[in-house]
Amino acid sequence: MSDLYAVFGNPIAHSRSPAIHAAFAAASGEAMRYEARLAPIDGFAAAIAEFVAAGGRGANVTVPFKEEACRLCHRLSERAARAGAVNTLSFCAGEIVGDNTDGVGLVQDIAGNLGFPLAGRRILLLGAGGAARGVIAPLLAGLPASLHIANRSADKARALAASFADIAPVTAGSFAELAGKSFDLVINATSASLAGESLPLPAGRFAAGALAYDMMYGKGETPFLQQARMQGAERRADGLGMLVEQAAEAFRIWRGRRPETAPVLAELRRQLAP
Repeated sequence: MSDLYAVFGNPIAHSRSPAIHAAFAAASGEAMRYEARLAPIDGFAAAIAEFVAAGGRGANVTVPFKEEACRLCHRLSERAARAGAVNTLSFCAGEIVGDNTDGVGLVQDIAGNLGFPLAGRRILLLGAGGAARGVIAPLLAGLPASLHIANRSADKARALAASFADIAPVTAGSFAELAGKSFDLVINATSASLAGESLPLPAGRFAAGALAYDMMYGKGETPFLQQARMQGAERRADGLGMLVEQAAEAFRIWRGRRPETAPVLAELRRQLAP
């Protein structure tokens, strides 16, 4: 019998997680199957309970349920508690254990796959929502020279920065307050690209050799990466690698081994080639 896993979200039909985990399982010889499950907006907890009753061993959680998943858990990993959101659930002995693999997936993609170490870099994080919150601690663990959060609501950005002040100093403000500053790494953690929108990012924010990174991905350049190219960002990358790396970390949590990601990422790139 194969162990049962799934990803829960709403919407969920677009998810590439089943294909990613199927490839991981095949390559590592693990007996598991992985499904995409649509949870009603007001029925996430019931959907999880039904899944556990059917023998589910673990689950990934995507939009819009990551914060609700956090509240369902009996125990949280340190990184999930920091993020206030959960994207990986494990079910064992009647307990729900929550983790968050988004941050480690982001850092592995940037520092490992893209060969862009964080140490000593000036980092700009765009957005102050759940996606940003989930990656701040892992970014700080990379020992950057600085981390600045910019958001349309400066107060929300400053509140988020203050919640991580016990790890390292984090500055924050509005987009307009970025004037005169330059950065080595600019990460878009907003949903602007998903909505096809540009951001009010002042020109001249990209330092020489800077990397522009969008957590979103799709066929061709995202709107943010188009904007970054026009503003002089020398290197640009979307979030497909982050997706694969966070999935590999979830697989490790569930199965005790971290699968090789390069072949899976290469195949996804081939499928998404414009």
